[in-house]
Amino acid sequence: MIEEQNTEYRTQNTECRMSNDEFRTEGLTAEDTENAEERIKNTAAAVSASPAVKAEEITTTVESVVEAVLFASDESLTEARLANIVETSAKQVRQHIKNLNDKYQANNNAFRIEQIAGGYQMLTLSPYNHWLKKLLRVRSDNKLSPAAMETLAIIAYKQPVMRADIEAIRGVAVGEVIRSLSYKGLVKIVGRAEVLGRPMLYGTTKKFLEVFGLNTLKDLPKAQELKEPQ
Repeated sequence: MIEEQNTEYRTQNTECRMSNDEFRTEGLTAEDTENAEERIKNTAAAVSASPAVKAEEITTTVESVVEAVLFASDESLTEARLANIVETSAKQVRQHIKNLNDKYQANNNAFRIEQIAGGYQMLTLSPYNHWLKKLLRVRSDNKLSPAAMETLAIIAYKQPVMRADIEAIRGVAVGEVIRSLSYKGLVKIVGRAEVLGRPMLYGTTKKFLEVFGLNTLKDLPKAQELKEPQ
């Protein structure tokens, strides 16, 4: 498949070069044009036959496909979705992930396949955070203000929760903050309260779990763990 993709890529590039050469032939004689087309055909044939541009032959296995899919994904994938993509069973997916993690550990690799947000994702190990922080630039639109962090914490621990309850805890209006959190994909509407007016209820999203490195909401720190030490 890789060889076919490379061949297709080379063909597209050759077609592109041919289009450019055809453009340059405007104003030339018939003989010049024929010679130019012949050179183009010879160049295309040489490129296709050149061993320097042929892809290395790779033997794929179910395990290597699982690894490739997880490596390419920017979000966690459930067992069912992985099994559907790789065309195997969920049990086999779990076994392949275990085998891969064993290999990573034996090779002292800097990453593992972890359970995040109800699925699997390839993540760098925490001891490398110091260096990764130097590499990664946090976009300003992803930064959360103290007010947003406080509101998000209330929603995470109290969900499903009404806006009025959040405002009662914070003591200020939170409409704009909730809209901002919703825009960032961290908060969503999860229903309506069974009270007068049926106000909307808010909860956290799958992205929230991914951003904060949680598998489920049960992994949130306990309230007593968040208290400042005496």
